[in-house]
Amino acid sequence: MARPDYILFDRDTKAIFWNLNRNAIQRMLDYDYLVGRSPSIVAIVAPTQSRKFEKFFYGTQEIMVPIYRSTTEAAEEHPEADVLVNFASFRTAYDVTVEALNIPTIRTIAITAEGIPERLARDMAARAKSMGKWIIGPATVGGIAAGAFRIGNAGGTLENIVKSKLHRPGSCGLVTRSGGLFNELSNIIARNADGIVEGIAIGGDRFPGSDFLDHLMRFQKNPAVKYMIMLGEVGGELEYRVAEAIKRGDITKPVIAWCIGTIAKHFGGEVQFGHAGAKAGADRETADAKNRALKEAGAIVPDSFNDFPEVIRSVYEELKAKGEIGEIEEPEVPPIPEDYDKARKAGKVRRPTHFICTISDDRGEEATYCGVPISEVVEKGYSIADVIGLLWFKRKFPSWASQFIDMVLKIVADHGPAVSGAHNAKVTARAGKDLISSLVTGLLTIGPRFGGAIDGAAKYFKMAKEKGMDPFEFVDYMKKVEKKPIPGIGHRIKSTKNPDKRV
Repeated sequence: MARPDYILFDRDTKAIFWNLNRNAIQRMLDYDYLVGRSPSIVAIVAPTQSRKFEKFFYGTQEIMVPIYRSTTEAAEEHPEADVLVNFASFRTAYDVTVEALNIPTIRTIAITAEGIPERLARDMAARAKSMGKWIIGPATVGGIAAGAFRIGNAGGTLENIVKSKLHRPGSCGLVTRSGGLFNELSNIIARNADGIVEGIAIGGDRFPGSDFLDHLMRFQKNPAVKYMIMLGEVGGELEYRVAEAIKRGDITKPVIAWCIGTIAKHFGGEVQFGHAGAKAGADRETADAKNRALKEAGAIVPDSFNDFPEVIRSVYEELKAKGEIGEIEEPEVPPIPEDYDKARKAGKVRRPTHFICTISDDRGEEATYCGVPISEVVEKGYSIADVIGLLWFKRKFPSWASQFIDMVLKIVADHGPAVSGAHNAKVTARAGKDLISSLVTGLLTIGPRFGGAIDGAAKYFKMAKEKGMDPFEFVDYMKKVEKKPIPGIGHRIKSTKNPDKRV
């Protein structure tokens, strides 16, 4: 069943998400689970990704969301998706948006990027209007159709969403520029009324793709919206369009309106606030001038932002007394599983380790060797023997021990290509085998009769020493008892008359 023109999002809305922003995608899916609808994201567009799917959680279950290289390809595979959540950078967002506008099945595009050139922003808005499509943004947090669909990070955490009653529809239609103040006003409305039907942050750039009046006219047509709230700001003249519409009678539902930035009159000269569009270039663009125009047109304008709660409560109670707003039965909120990493950092869960390492630790800001930071190892000139002591023996060796290990390493290092292990590696390499195969060929020839089998030699020499054997007894023992050659003695070119100076 087709949606009315004034409805952009409902519980059946499906979206394509441009850019693999895992956090924002997961937050949208968490919202879907919270409100009890099916997953709203059916595809991800990530041109640089090679994999075809990405895993996300829907409640406690993992689901696979397909990844495509282009929006056109994703739309062809998922014609049911009529929303594009555009998380592209400001350099790419324009091209992504223009491509999406030319796709017949895409009706609404939300653009989060800030800094898109104003010429391109105006071009996108003009294209969308000529095609009968909607752009929310640029520079927007998005919006929420309460209990139905969430754009990106709109509404903040799930705890904030529940406290602000954004998990089920209320009676108010909300439109703001600021994403942060969108969250603040949602909370104020929840505390003083019954929440919102839909809320849109049009974005902070000077030329948004859709403005206050565009969305207020949708709310005017929506029978679920009983009153509206608009939060404008200093700079621009979009609020005057709303004032004129109220004067003409195009908007008949109560409109609570306020433009922030009234403090600007206390500063000397022109003041630039946080948004690109939050700058008054003329008296007509000041917050005070626009608030006066809105009040004269018939909007309900509080004396200050601090009066918002009282004004909202008054309008809500009046409509409720007239019977236009009924009681809302609060739905049961399912428990949202907490991510393990987040719970672990908060100290809420624990898990036994699968691997244990007692010599090095790279979990902190800097890796350590047996508790000694690597920077200290470098700066204090630790030798390789000192590092071996930390890693193998879990202690810092005294200088004499480190000097001995350094000497051993120097004299037992490989002394050239003539030894059998190196020869075997060379032969294998010349046969065309790869580096690892050639290396392994040389290493695999090291055995008990290998000239460098020093560990086996050390074992038996130690045994002979402990038993008090002289060399002749030791040789005889190896021949008659062990019945094996003495390991490590493979080079016969050395003798007592021609000793190996390393020994």
